Amino acid sequence: MPEQRRAAPLLAIVVPCYNEEEVFPYCLQELKVLLEGMAADDLIKADSFILFVNDGSRDATWKHIADAVAANRCVRGLKLSRNEGHQSALIAGLAAVDETAEAIVSIDADLQDDVSAIRRMVEAYRDGHDVVYGVRENREADTWFKRTTAEIFYRLMAGMGIRQVSNHADFRLLSRRALDALLRYSERNAYIRGLVPMVGFSSAEVYYTRAVRVAGESKYPFRKMLALAVEGITSMTIVPLRLISGMGLCICVIALVAAAYVLWRKFSGNTVAGWPSIVLSIFFMGGVQMLSLGIIGEYIGKIYLEVKKRPRFHVESLIQNNTSEN
Repeated sequence: MPEQRRAAPLLAIVVPCYNEEEVFPYCLQELKVLLEGMAADDLIKADSFILFVNDGSRDATWKHIADAVAANRCVRGLKLSRNEGHQSALIAGLAAVDETAEAIVSIDADLQDDVSAIRRMVEAYRDGHDVVYGVRENREADTWFKRTTAEIFYRLMAGMGIRQVSNHADFRLLSRRALDALLRYSERNAYIRGLVPMVGFSSAEVYYTRAVRVAGESKYPFRKMLALAVEGITSMTIVPLRLISGMGLCICVIALVAAAYVLWRKFSGNTVAGWPSIVLSIFFMGGVQMLSLGIIGEYIGKIYLEVKKRPRFHVESLIQNNTSEN
């Protein structure tokens, strides 16, 4: 940690947006008030800004962003050519932040994450931390099902050796050097929550209470949360492949024991009832093989996508300060 407290940074707030026309006016107002207040308190520089990333929205989200840019010098807009998903949109926004930004915060447009926690994040940055995680104090606002599955997910990830902060999503602050280090991870199947801890550098945690969504619908139903979990596991660890090997070894041992038992029964003159055991073993081994092939196929699919080196996103427009680049 540096001996002297860091100076007030130029802060960039990156906000991925997908079909957020209902909540956008509230989001814009809250973040503008936050920036103005922090600048007035000399916590950040006056030319700090908000970058909204339109992830191929089908509604009027981009129009709202363009109007906000025209009316506010502290607002910028980035439009992707198509919907690429939350993680890719977030990376696109982080990559588009220019070199003048010294501290970069990411937050979702629904503002369920507490914007007031950004003040404490900046304070932690000025105290010398390069990564500041926004961590939920509790999950009381979630349903029992979501709380339970989230707990299982974090325990599963930890059991597989994946380093990530429990109850932390994508609400965090990165210093410029931490962001540059993160962007060096060029894989297309990026799980940002697992990559950030790999960056290293000094980190801190800021706790907050998550609020209910003000307007609009959640963009992370169970199907997408399950897909994110699979993405995280298969992108960050090969433990499932090792589990398949271990399972195969265990099945071989069981088969040898069963074969020895059958031979013993045969030589002792007892008839072995064959049909039920054969049918059960076929179904069991068939299920194991299909599951194993599915896991292996997921990894092979990721290799296929990575070796193609396709771009993760295409930027259609970047607008700021009443100018545009197409």
